[in-house]
Parts: sequence; C-alpha cells; structure tokens
Amino acid sequence: MQKKFLLRISTFMLFMMLSSIVMAQNRTITGKVTDAADGSPMPGVSIVVTGSSIGTTSDVNGAYSLNVPPTAKSLTFTFIGYATREVPLTESATLSVGLSQSSNTLNEVVVVSVGYGTLDKREVSSAITHVSGRDLLPVSANNPLMSLQGKVAGLNITNTSSGDPNSSPSIQLRGVSSRNAGLSPLYVVNGIPGGNIDNINQNDIESIDVLKGGAASAIYGTRGSNGVIIITTKKGTSQSRMFYDGYASFDYVTNRLENLSPEEFLQNRVQNKQGQDYGARTNWLGAVTNSPAFSQKHTMQLSGGSAKTNYFASADYRNADGIDLRARKKEYGARINISHTTDDNIFVGTLSIAPRYMNTSNSDQGNFNNALTLNPTYPIFDETGAYNYINTGFFSNNPVENGKLIKSDAEIKEIDVNASLKANILKNLSTTVTISEISRSGRNMNFRPSTLSSIVHANRTTQTNFASQEQQENDQKNLEWIGNYSLDVNRNHFKLLGGYSYSLYNYKQFYAQNYDFPFDIYQWNNLGSGLYNGGAAGQGQSAVGSTQNGSTLIAFFGRLNYDFDNKYILTGSLRHEGSSKFGANNKWGNFPAVSAAWRVSEEDFIKTSAPWISDLKVRADYGVTGNQDFGNYLSLLLYGGAGYFPFNGVQYQVYGPSSNVNPDLSWERSINFNAGVDFSLFDSRISGSIDYYVRKNKDLLGYYNVPLPPNPQSQTFTNVGTMKNTGIEVTLSAAVIKHRDFSYNISTAFSYNRNKFISFSNTLYKGATFQDVAGLSAPGSPGEIQRIEEGHSIGEFYTLKSAGVDDSGALLVYRKDGSIVPANQASRDDRQYVGNGLPKFIGSLSNNFRYKRFDLNIFLRGAFGYKVFNTPAFYLGTPSTQADANVLKSAYDSNSKYSKLKNSATTSIASDYFLESGSFVKIDNVAMGYTQPLNTKYLKSVRFYAAGRNLHTFTSYTGGDPDLINSNGLTPGVNTSLNYYPSTLQLILGLQATF
Repeated sequence: MQKKFLLRISTFMLFMMLSSIVMAQNRTITGKVTDAADGSPMPGVSIVVTGSSIGTTSDVNGAYSLNVPPTAKSLTFTFIGYATREVPLTESATLSVGLSQSSNTLNEVVVVSVGYGTLDKREVSSAITHVSGRDLLPVSANNPLMSLQGKVAGLNITNTSSGDPNSSPSIQLRGVSSRNAGLSPLYVVNGIPGGNIDNINQNDIESIDVLKGGAASAIYGTRGSNGVIIITTKKGTSQSRMFYDGYASFDYVTNRLENLSPEEFLQNRVQNKQGQDYGARTNWLGAVTNSPAFSQKHTMQLSGGSAKTNYFASADYRNADGIDLRARKKEYGARINISHTTDDNIFVGTLSIAPRYMNTSNSDQGNFNNALTLNPTYPIFDETGAYNYINTGFFSNNPVENGKLIKSDAEIKEIDVNASLKANILKNLSTTVTISEISRSGRNMNFRPSTLSSIVHANRTTQTNFASQEQQENDQKNLEWIGNYSLDVNRNHFKLLGGYSYSLYNYKQFYAQNYDFPFDIYQWNNLGSGLYNGGAAGQGQSAVGSTQNGSTLIAFFGRLNYDFDNKYILTGSLRHEGSSKFGANNKWGNFPAVSAAWRVSEEDFIKTSAPWISDLKVRADYGVTGNQDFGNYLSLLLYGGAGYFPFNGVQYQVYGPSSNVNPDLSWERSINFNAGVDFSLFDSRISGSIDYYVRKNKDLLGYYNVPLPPNPQSQTFTNVGTMKNTGIEVTLSAAVIKHRDFSYNISTAFSYNRNKFISFSNTLYKGATFQDVAGLSAPGSPGEIQRIEEGHSIGEFYTLKSAGVDDSGALLVYRKDGSIVPANQASRDDRQYVGNGLPKFIGSLSNNFRYKRFDLNIFLRGAFGYKVFNTPAFYLGTPSTQADANVLKSAYDSNSKYSKLKNSATTSIASDYFLESGSFVKIDNVAMGYTQPLNTKYLKSVRFYAAGRNLHTFTSYTGGDPDLINSNGLTPGVNTSLNYYPSTLQLILGLQATF
C-alpha cells in the first residue's frame, strides 16, 4: 500500500515537473496589427514564427494570439500589398505592429526573372526591366501587354484598332530587326517559352521582366534576337485569401475623321457637279458606329494552403463589344497553380493548368472607311424597306448591310499545361524536370446571305449565298531538364546552371467553302448542302484545302554567375541549339554571352565620401542571339501542283518542284552590346538606369533571284543582308513627397533609337541596293512611297518633293534637276528622300499620388521626331477626290492646305505634301481608387476605382490620332490600307474586394 502511494506521488510530481518545463518552453504572444498610415485594424494578416511553419492570422479586429517556442527570435508579418515586417521578440508578451503599403524603391529585395531562373536585382549584370503586376495600367484590352504600354523604355507597343475587342497589338523591342522573319519578342510564361500571350488574365500577373540585353536573351538562342518578355503569374501562399475584381468599361469614339454632312455635301460637291443628290440625309458614320461600346470583366481568385502545400486558382469572364456593328468577344478562362513540398524538403512538385475559351465576331476593318466615302444623300433602305443597293463611290456597297448581315465568327480554345518535379539533392544542388504543352485550336466561320442587295439586284442564280469553315490547330510540346548548383567560398559566390530543352511544334489546317445553299439559316453548318462545289463547272480545288507542318528545336545550355564580395559580378552563358527549319549544313549553332557589373556603391571610398549614393552599379554585356521565326521546310525541295496534263481524254494533276533547296539556310544572327548604369540616391528617394546599346543583325532572310536552270524556281530563300540599331534608354523614378498621409512618386521612361540598313548582298547572292516598299492602293497608281536602301534607315519616305500648288490647284513638285513642274509631268526617277516614319524619341511620365486611402495615377505617353503620311487626306481630303464620293471637311476648309488641291490631273500622285509631323503627347491613363478596410467577419477590404484611357492627344497631325499609325515594322509612319478604325476614349468603373 505504501509502495502504491509513493508511486502515485512520484508520478504526480513528475507530471507537474514536465508541465512546468513545457510551460517554461512555450509562451503566448498577443497583439494587434494595424495600417501604419491611419491606424485602422488589419484582418487576415499572416503572422508566423520566422523560419518555421508555426503561425496564425489576425482576426477582424486585427488582433492575434500565437503560441511560440523558446527558440523563436522574431515574428514575420505579411499581407498582400504591404511591406513584410520581421519584428524581434522581447520578454514582453505583447507585440503590436503597424504595416505600411509596399513601395517600389531599390532597397526592397526585387526578384528578377533572368531566363531559366531568378536573381536578386542587385545581382543582375545585363539590361533587364522588371515591372510588378501592381504597376500595370488598368485597361480593358484583349491583350494583357497593353497594360505595359509605355512602361518599359525601348519596348514599343501599338494598336491601330484598340476599340476592336479582338485586336492584337504590334510589339517591338529596340527597333526593327528583320526583313522576312518575325519581329515580336519571345514570350515566356511561367518559365515555358512560347506561351499563349492571350491566355493570360491581367489580374493573374505577378510580374513582367523584359530581357533587352543580348547577354540575357542569348540563353534562348535562336528565339532571342527580338528580346524576351517573361511573364510570371501569381502563386499560392500559406496566407488564405479570396479576391474579386470586376469592372465595366465604355468606349467612346474620339479623334474621329470628320466628313461632309449632307448639307455640306450639297453645297460643296453637288453644286460643283462632283456629286448627285439622291434625296436622303444620312449620317453613314453614325449608322455604322456602336458608341459607347460596353464591356465587362469579372475575376475571382482563391489562394491558400500551408508551408508545404499551397494553391492559387483563378477564373475570369469577359464580354466585350466593339465600336463597329459586328465586333464582339466573349471569353471564359481559368488558371490553377498547385505546389507541394515533401516533409523532408527533398522533392517539390508543381502543376499548372490554364484553359480558355473564346467566342468572337470579327470586325469589318473597312466598314468605317466605306461610311466615310459614301454619298450622304443615299438612303440606308430603299422604298420597300430593304437595304439600298449602292454601286457608285469608292467601294460600291452598303456598310450598314455589311455590318448587320455578313458574319465572320470564330471559336478559339486554348490550354496551357505544365508540370515540374524538383529534387533538392543537396542543400546547394538541385535538378528540375518540366514537361509542358501549349495548344490552340481555332475555328473560323464566314457567311454571306443570299439576301444581300448586290446579289438580289444582279438577279444571280449561282454563287448566291456563301459559307466557309476553317480549322487551325497549333500545338507545342516541351521537355526541359535543368540543374542548379551553388557554392560560397569565403567572399566568392558561384551559381551554375545547366540544362537540356526539347520542343516539338505542329500545325494543322483544314478549309472548306461552298455556295448556293437552299437556306440562309444553315450559315456555315451544312456546307454539303451547297450546289456549287466540285468539278470543272464549280470551284474545283478551291472548294477544299488542308495542310500540316511542324518543326523541332533542341538545345543544350549553361550559365555561370559569379560575384566576389557582392561587388564584382560576372556572368557567362552558352546555348548550343539545333532546329529542323535550318538547312542540312547549318542545323546547329552556338550562342555565347558574357556580362559584367561593378557595384561601386559597395566600395568603402564611396560609402565614406558619398553616403548619399544608396546604390550604384555599372554593367556591360555582349551576346549573340538568333531568329528562326520563319516558315517550315523553306530549306527543302518541295513539290506542288503544276497544272493538268491530258491523257486519253482524262485530265491528270501534274506535280513539280515548287521551291529551291538551300542546304545552307540558317538563322538570322544578332550581335548585341549593351552598357549601362543602375543607381539609387538619397536613401533610394531617386533611382533609375541608363543604357546604351548597339545591335547588328546579320544574315537577314529574304528571297533572292537565282538563274534558271540549274534552279527549278527563280528565287531562293536564303540568309543575306545586314542591319544595325543603336539607341539610348533612360528610366528614372523619384519619391518627391513621402509623408504618412500623403505621398507623390514620379517615374519616366525614355528611349532613342536609330536604324541603318547596311547591306542587301553578300559574296554569293547579289541583290539590288534598295527595295521600294509601302505601296499605296488604288484608286490611281500611287506606287510605293518608302524605300529601304543601303546606308539609309528603315522608314525613309521616298517620293516626290512638293513645291506647293499652282493657280489651277495642281500639285507642283521638284524634278531631279531642281526645276518645278506639275506632279503629272514628273517621273518616278524624280523621287527623293523627304522624311522618316520612325520616331526618334519615345517617352512616358507616370505620376502617382496617395492621400490616406485615396490613390491617383496620371500617365502620359508620347512619340517625337518623325513623319506620318496622311492617307485619309491623300484619298479623301481634297476637292479633286473621285466624283460622287464624300470627302473630309478639310477638302473645303480654307485653313487646310489640302483644300488647295482642286486639279484632278494631279490627284493620286503621292508626294511629301501629305507628310505631317506625327509627334504627339497623350494623356494616356488616369486612374483613381479608394480602399476601405472593413471589420467584418467575411470581408476584409474593398476598393473602388475609376480609370480613363486615351483622354486627350496633343498633336498637330490633322488625320486623327497619330497613334493609330503603326510605328513598328518595315513601313513605319504610313497606313497603306484604306481601312480605318477610329480611336476610342475608354472609361472604366471597377470594384475589388478581399475576403
């Protein structure tokens, strides 16, 4: 009995001792998290013991309670949109913290994607621009990169029909770089090269990194010549979060071309016997315009998990109308990112799936131009109520009828899938295998009904209604295996990367069309019911067609990053890559790169003599990149249909060589040099970078004349030609005012680019020293108005030089001998260089204001120092324009120089009389928001915002908005098409909520 009593007493005492030990080991920390700006409580803040997975979140009142072990040294507080704070623990059991909104100063740790990995911005030795997702412009656009417009020096993004919800921008980095290969940068989405850029919801973007220097782009070899844009989407964290963003946008036509009203047409055209009065008074432009065009978009995001497993899921819906009668787009998208780490931290697996479905109705890009030129006394409908048949004027059709009855639809399905497995073999050694597939399937459908006025009026019995379908499928499969090794030896730091990449591309296309369907209601859904297909009596081969082609890309690559004492940085890389597109003698190529940087601010003499320098880095890089963005099988001898041969009364299809073999066909090669400096001054109140670059593009692709025989065809696709771009890029930002309740930050991006075409020929292939481009279409025979010539720049206008207008209203021009004659007495040999369509300078200015919970951004953008050809004025802006067609008001405005051109003898003769300055400054984006934290159980905060885009353009150009004229490509500064799609002013009203 005594033994049992002693045993119980001993057990009880042991239990008490253990309990006291445990109580001594753990303690509870309580506190409150508030917004440092206004002291309001912050619910949902993540609080973890630094370096562990022990954590909690603050409640609706910002309060928290956390049990911490005795080894805990500090707590880390994180919340999206706020700067992370690590606060040391003291003996106190209470710890309250105020969090401040994130700022974009260089003293933050900024992680930059450099291609196959990331680096701290301070370690980067090449020209790379990093843009955070929160710095993107609020826009309602089809392409997420429109939110980047003007943000990156040297990156020129233009959209000549921004009011069309299906339009895509032209994107060019550091000038034009090719004649016949692609000009757009390579897109890398979450580490996967070649991602679908339109399969990205802007709200899902975490950051965008633009690789501009050749050393950074060279790691992508034959796809890096035009630069690389790396888009990183949001990932899950241990912080549970639900977020909603929804907006409605309204597009209003602005900077529109103004034609004569019916009354002005009667006064100026009919009375001068240049038009007829058909009795009606029609505003054709108003009849084909849908203004304002309404759009809406909704996004819901979910994220959360634990320190080991986390997820991010997003879904979005967009419904957008264009400003024309036909354009619209509905799309549904989703993105799921999942990451899991094993308990021993050896394996990390990730999975990402992003499907998207789009249903579109394509705009008629020529319908506005039709409306501009139509006689305003034509009625839209005839006396029976049917669409009026129109057969005079420029285009001889009824644009309202076209916009309402002719259909051009598309269904597009995209899906991006990638999965990776990372093995942490050692603390400093890891390897990752990634497999991915990028697929896009598009079905294009077109229909013209039998009720069109042109068909009814002609009493057609064949080729009445028309329908077609086209199926296009693009597929890219990738396999990449990468290894990373790091080593620190005293003050020497090494990072070594090696990898293998395999990409398989495949394209399929099928097309079918027919006429004369028994019912218009079939549209494109019953092509077999048409009666006009097949045989010599019908369409023959044009009724159906199909194709399939593909290519393979294989690469081995490596990169070494070295720095000594975080002061002296050296990076070298090499990519060995082969492509099936190239000729038998040039399947493989090497793409080396090297870059170096010196962090001057880390030197003791700078720290002591210039303490106002927060950070100063000087860098230089050199790299060789390639461009293989051209068609498949161009190096091979291909066979195609060569007509029919009669034999025994039967017609047999004959096949023969359709191209020349070229075993030496290779990639275009770009030699890049970049020198720059990054700086931050006065405790990071002022920061920026300056870059100077030289890029020489060699072995430019093109078709060259070759003798017949021995070649079966007169032209061979080969590598000939050299081009050079030089430029300067400057970015600056400053925290002008930095107070608790009010702050003002300003930033600017500026770029200067000059281009020179050096040569068209080499020792093997001889071409002309120039090529005339930018041909203007009928009416008349204006011909080409630009010339690419050795020793000159891309974009040079080469046309007649005007000498004014004579008393008869005829255009006068200079001949080569200096004499002045009417333009119709000059020849093409009298043309000369009269200006350039490439902007010399492109710049932007961003002003960010914050007052308590209010935020305001005013973004200005402009281009300077270039000429544009006023195509509308050339065709529609003079009194001598084609009879019975409407014209612009400028034709009869005495203050307009175009009103002087009254003589029809010089109509349709191009000269620099129609060149104007394209320089402009645009109030491009103004956005204002208000954020309200909420102390509710379900809702943490809401933000209301409004934005206006393209609010006003300051320019002397009289042809509308100069920003609608493409400044990229081989013919900048001129729209060679008569198509016209007006500019729009966009208003956005939105709501964001965090749950």
